[in-house]
Parts: sequence; C-alpha cells; structure tokens
Amino acid sequence: MRATKLIAICGATATGKSGLALELAQRLGSVILSADSRQVYRQFDIGTAKPSAAEQQLVPHYLIDICDPTETLTVADYQQQAQTLIAYPPLPQSLASPLLLVGGTGLYVRSIVRGMKIPRVAPQKELRSQLESLRQTYGQTQLYAFLQQVDPSAAQKIHPNDPVRTLRALEVFYVTGRPISQQQGENPPDYPILQIGLDCDSSQEKHRIEQRTQQMIADGLVGEVETLCQKYGSDLPLLDTLGYREMKQYLAGEISLAEAKDLTVLHTRQFAKRQRTWFRAYPQIEWFDAEQPDLLEKVWERVKWFIVEYHKNPDSKTRQSSLIREK
Repeated sequence: MRATKLIAICGATATGKSGLALELAQRLGSVILSADSRQVYRQFDIGTAKPSAAEQQLVPHYLIDICDPTETLTVADYQQQAQTLIAYPPLPQSLASPLLLVGGTGLYVRSIVRGMKIPRVAPQKELRSQLESLRQTYGQTQLYAFLQQVDPSAAQKIHPNDPVRTLRALEVFYVTGRPISQQQGENPPDYPILQIGLDCDSSQEKHRIEQRTQQMIADGLVGEVETLCQKYGSDLPLLDTLGYREMKQYLAGEISLAEAKDLTVLHTRQFAKRQRTWFRAYPQIEWFDAEQPDLLEKVWERVKWFIVEYHKNPDSKTRQSSLIREK
C-alpha cells in the first residue's frame, strides 16, 4: 500500500516551514518527512534547527538522525528512504492523510516531487583524489575536455569552470562505464502533490535570521560545536557548514562571539538567497507570505481544497502541485 497524496512545504531558511508543518500535521493526523540535508545526521541538533523532543512527541518525524556524522548520505540514499516511507506510510493512521515533506534542501525536495533519476554511485575517495590531482596538474580546462570526450551531452549542461560537477560526471562514468547523462532524467510520481512555499521580504528575513541565530546560541550552540569538535575532530566536514563553522572559529579564538553571530547571520542570509533562487525556478510551487497573520488558515484552506478535489477524482494522474485552482 502506498500514500495517495503528498504535501511539500519548502522555502528559504527561517521562514517558518517547520512550525507551519507541525500545525498542519496535527490537524491532518499526519507525519512529517524531513527534507533537510543536515538534520539527517545524529548529534547535529541545535545548529540545524532539528525538531525538539517535544515537537517529535506531538508529531512523528522521519528522515532525521538516520546516519552518523562520519558517514555520507547521498541524495540517492535519501530519495530511496523517502520513497519507501511514502510508499509504505510508517503509521497506520497516516494512510488516510497526506504525508508532509518539509525542508529547505531543494535537491531533496526535487528528488521526490520530480522523481529524479540519480546514479547510485557513492563518492569514490581514491578516484576523486586522482581526478583532483589531474585538475591541479593540467587545469580545469583539460579535465573538462576529458568530460567532453566521454560524455558530450553532460558537458553541454555543465559550465567549463564548474569543477564539482565535472568531477562528479567523470566519477560516475569511470565507476559505471556509462555517461551520467544517460543515467539522469525524471520519473514524476503518479500521486497528487501540493507544493507550498513560504517567503517574506528582505527586512523580515533579516530579523527572522537574527532571532533564530540568537536563539541557537542561547540554546547552547557553542557547547554543541565544542562537544562535536572534541568527539570527531575540528576537521569533520559537517563542522564546516553554516553556523558550525563560525562557532568553530570563535572556539579557536579567531573571532569574538559577537563576530561569530554576525557572520552566521550574514552567511545564512546568503544561503537563503540561493535557496530562494532555487525554489523560484519551479512554477508548481504555490507561494504564501510567511508574515501574514492568518498564514495557517490560508494554507489550511488550500490543503482542504486539495484533499476534497483529490477525493472527487482519486484516479487522477496529475503530478505536480496537483489540482491547482484556476486563477
């Protein structure tokens, strides 16, 4: 048995996605599937704004705390686990309700709502090291030329000065023997999906991010970073991500706590801008102002309409932001 409908709640960081999802899930009797690429890691709690124990008591959350900080969870791994939960809902009572997919990691959301075909090739440390050595020796231009020879279709979609995607495309080719361009594409699911996006203006965004950063520090972010550094070493890649990197600099005596806070706010705003650009590229997302006082009720009305229309036509194969109302 599989879930028959899905509601995705996405948008930039600090726009209130988690709070809105918590309210909706309680009304629907549903569960929440996280779409956050850092919340999947155990012990990274405060800096990732992971749902609290109390919140998880109110509504069951899945796809958080599913791997150790020393492990690597690929997008393909995430997609496989999420699709399994959608196909076989974890709680019997959730069968009649939409599942909520909630988070700001655009690639995670897209992997589900668009059914991305992702080559199941884990990062190959030795191969990447060899390719990186070639790049350092002969330059990105030569590495890109290699890609043009083995996968011209992928090369057309990758900028010549993009070493990350160039290396990944070559990695997939050398591991599988097949061009990455032949292993990509989309296979959208056939169940209805409603995509809701939250956004706010820049002044409100800055205020929200400042408040959130201050709250994280008050909740013990510095102590969390210190503990993680002691346990895993300060060179753990996850400790170079947003919020953790800045607090690590503070602990190392390189900057003051006030500077660490300011840098976290700055870098979070830059990250939010990139998230907004990503999500705005998808017309299927229906946007709501995160600052409107009746946000919950407006979204709730949209959700009810989505459910009612689905029950009127349960055999519909509509796939993206299903059953969008006519303007």
